[in-house]
Formats: sequence, structure tokens, C-alpha cells
Amino acid sequence: MIEKEASILIVEDDEVDIMAIRRALKQTNTTNSIYVAKDGIEALEKLRSGEVPFPYIVLMDLNMPRMNGIDCMKEIRADKSLRQTVIFALSTSKDEKDKIKAYDCNVAGYIFKSDIGDEFVNAMQMLHHYLRVVELPNE
Repeated sequence: MIEKEASILIVEDDEVDIMAIRRALKQTNTTNSIYVAKDGIEALEKLRSGEVPFPYIVLMDLNMPRMNGIDCMKEIRADKSLRQTVIFALSTSKDEKDKIKAYDCNVAGYIFKSDIGDEFVNAMQMLHHYLRVVELPNE
């Protein structure tokens, strides 16, 4: 069976952050297909409809309108067809309570979006390696 390259769904409401994430992924030579949702509701729609091809990972901002990242992650974990989704939380918050809420939703990691500079590029480099090393479910 041929392994499919994982898609990346960026769930982020800030256009500047979306561009910075795309730029950081490009700097790390990540060639995976990238999809964007502006909030948790749109993310769930894209995942449930199959618009984002499987396998995929999700980069989830925590603070968004309509449905925030924590609520979206809870919905994903409650949905039998989505619960194995690999999610990395993205946040400007260093509050321990936010980290705990994210890890309670079984995130693969909590990435701090400080100024989306060099440290963030390093985090995206880690993600690039993660996608090359980890076996994701294909269905």
C-alpha cells in the first residue's frame, strides 16, 4: 500500500498568523497540502465533509470566534470518525490552565505562537520531521 502524504489543516482566525504559519512551513521545505479554516465550526465542516484529504494533522488556534479551539477539539474527540485526528494546539497563551485544557483534549503538542519568529520556525521544523517519521492512520 502506498503511503499518502498527510494534509495540514490550519485552524486560525488571524490572517497574519495564517500567512506566518504558511511561511514557516515553506521555510522548513514542508510540501504537504495546506488547508485553512477560520474557526472551529468551519474546521469541523471541512473534516467531516472530506474536504481535507485523509490522513491529516490539525494546527488549532485556541482563541477564535464562533467556536474556540478547545470546544472544537472536544467535538473532534467525541466524533468516532474524527477522534484519532492528530492535533497540535497553537496559542499566544502561556497560561498553565490553557495548556492543561489542550492536553486534556489529547493534543500531540502545545506550540506557543510568541512572535511567530525563529522559535516558531523551529516548531514548524519539528512538525516537518514529525510528518516524516510518524505513522498516521490512513482511514
